Amino acid sequence: MDSLTQIVLGAAVAEAVGGKKLGNKAPLWGAIAGTIPDLDVLLRFIYHPIDAALVHRGFSHSILFAVLCSPIFAYVVHLIYKKKFEYRTWFWLFFLGIITHPMLDMFTNYGTQFLWPLDYRITFNTVFVIDPLYTIPFGICLSIILFMKPSNRWRSKINWFGIYYSSAYLLWGVIVKLIILSNSTNYFSKANYTTKNEMVTPMPLTSFYWMILGEDETNYYVGYKSIFKPFKPNDIDVIPKNQSKLDSLMWKDIDYSDQLKFISNGYYTLVNKKDTVLFQDLRFGITSQLTNGKVKSPIMGFSIIHKENKVSAVEMSRGKDLFKHVDFNAYWNKIFN
Repeated sequence: MDSLTQIVLGAAVAEAVGGKKLGNKAPLWGAIAGTIPDLDVLLRFIYHPIDAALVHRGFSHSILFAVLCSPIFAYVVHLIYKKKFEYRTWFWLFFLGIITHPMLDMFTNYGTQFLWPLDYRITFNTVFVIDPLYTIPFGICLSIILFMKPSNRWRSKINWFGIYYSSAYLLWGVIVKLIILSNSTNYFSKANYTTKNEMVTPMPLTSFYWMILGEDETNYYVGYKSIFKPFKPNDIDVIPKNQSKLDSLMWKDIDYSDQLKFISNGYYTLVNKKDTVLFQDLRFGITSQLTNGKVKSPIMGFSIIHKENKVSAVEMSRGKDLFKHVDFNAYWNKIFN
């Protein structure tokens, strides 16, 4: 999830652990604890871009990291306050603030290596990385309690309401996804497509609109389902598979073909543009519904740049020129009208 959401979650969990004892120190340090796992993004400056994508949400998002690092952070803060508050309170504040971060990230479509050093990423694909309906009500509850005294009985109640609401919202996403996934084959059959390996994930900023990705031997099929409207076969985007070139790329040092397949979970296609091969990760969706059909490119991927028939550089690509073409009014209509 985005940084703001993780700050809110960490602060709320810390408030539940130590708000009565620590006052506003609890949500403050909880916000810091909830941010710590994402500091692995700083490693992108020293890693190859593909390695950086693999490192992100790896060790720092694991149970092992929380177990090893929470005692250290807790002891340091315990000393900062000159042992005024119990060490045990600080330990649980940091442990729960850190561990709930990757637990929330599991619900996004990139997931986490929660069981690191195992390579497997746990992902439920049930909430978009930025979802105002999750974050805003949760954040309002947190903001209210910051102006209350620790002894105020409503402080704890409002904080727990925010936690219960956020948990219920995640459960809602799981239920909606399972319903749509159970009907995904039928949706594509309405357009006379026979698909397999269907994947369902929420569209940007909402749990009311979902992307359905299916495939056959030659193409990917991307459909869209609003919970308020019938499925529209005419909205399906057909993307030709072009995967064979990946195994024939001439890498300079390390062959990253297997890593790219792992990152995309096998849902990818390649597009040639002059001296660049665009590796397009289809799990994050394409921009057609966001731009009302003006742009139809995947949101995430890598630009693999060639020189003299060899890979000379790799760059992360994220929906180039997407925002200047976004049509929120049309997007709203696709969801509700």
